[in-house]
Amino acid sequence: MLSGDLSFMFGSNKTVQIFDFSRNLFEFNLSDVVFPASLTSLDLNHNKIFGSLPVELTALDFQYLNVSYNRLCGKIPTGGKLQSFDVTSASSLLTLSLLLFLSLPSPCLSAERCNPHDKEVLLQIKQSFNNPYFLASWVPTFDCCDWYVVECDSTTNRINSLTLFGGVQGGGNLSGQIPAAVGDLPFLETLIFHKLSNLTGPIPPAIAKLSHLKTLWLSWTNLTGPVPSFLSQLKNLTFLDLSFNDLTGSIPMELSLLKNLAGIRLDRNKLTGPIPDWRFTGNAPDINLSHNKLTGQIPDSFGYYNYTRLDFSRNMLSGDLSFMFGSNKTVQIVDFSRNTFEFNMSNVVFPASLTSLDLNHNRIFGSLPVGLTALQFQFLNVSYNRLCGKIPMGGKLQSFDATSYFHNRCLCGAPLTAC
Repeated sequence: MLSGDLSFMFGSNKTVQIFDFSRNLFEFNLSDVVFPASLTSLDLNHNKIFGSLPVELTALDFQYLNVSYNRLCGKIPTGGKLQSFDVTSASSLLTLSLLLFLSLPSPCLSAERCNPHDKEVLLQIKQSFNNPYFLASWVPTFDCCDWYVVECDSTTNRINSLTLFGGVQGGGNLSGQIPAAVGDLPFLETLIFHKLSNLTGPIPPAIAKLSHLKTLWLSWTNLTGPVPSFLSQLKNLTFLDLSFNDLTGSIPMELSLLKNLAGIRLDRNKLTGPIPDWRFTGNAPDINLSHNKLTGQIPDSFGYYNYTRLDFSRNMLSGDLSFMFGSNKTVQIVDFSRNTFEFNMSNVVFPASLTSLDLNHNRIFGSLPVGLTALQFQFLNVSYNRLCGKIPMGGKLQSFDATSYFHNRCLCGAPLTAC
């Protein structure tokens, strides 16, 4: 908990390259400080530094800069590396950082843009989570469009994104249930709660009010209860991820009513019952239902659609799979491993688009069709089945080792032993 002036530590005659005085109580005017040309990393976050950013900072070749959580005012100088720092996009694997003024801006930086209703709702959400330090920037005196993990539409200034992450983003101390207040952000397009192990309870019905929602990502939490059928009311939804939770019950038929849905992940839950006889009204989405307790056969309706990726692995599914393939299909990645599917593979025609095929640990019989040699496989595994005959020579089939083929009744030929 160091305090006082720091300005004397800098100067044009210095040769320092990396400075980190963050999370103290230093208090000085940054406006007239001269920083050395050698400086490449400067971290002053969480202090009481005031004044403005000196224009000379634009001349420095920064690799890292953080002056968040201070009392700075004025315009950020344009030029150099200063505009290269930002909050990393949530869609690129969720590694957000606090940079520049994005976390706790001073009210003198800009006029208030935040909609008062949206601010009130966000403060309710913060209170519902018992005011965690993770949301320390959510202060009524500051513009909510500049709050951490919040984004506003550049035209309407309404909140359109709320992205709460654990792990590197620091949301691990957030606990409780998803507040019903999230449904009172009417312009929300992206709602993400990810890697929050202390987030519990069911998915609240209030989410159904978010008519503009495009991305709903509630993963790696401890949510319980069913996959709610009211999610079908989110007509603009393009991506639904409820993976890595403790959801139970059956998968609702109504999800196929989401005509804009491009991807659905329900994997790593405790879902039971059959796969619904989904009749998609738009293009078929990528589907991941793996690592559940699903039973029964894949509905015939799935054969009517073209998918890019399908993963139904590690369930208790059975029956025929051959209707899922064909020369007219465009599927690229398929994983039906660790089920009890049973069909003759000998005459199955696989699409030219297929690059990854995993059928291991099933009851598939027959032989490997020679047409497999024409495919550009990046991954192939047909082990632990009941296949027989010689592995066709050519293509990528011999580029995989024996583990891709072993534990079949009478399969032989390279890379297995000779026939």
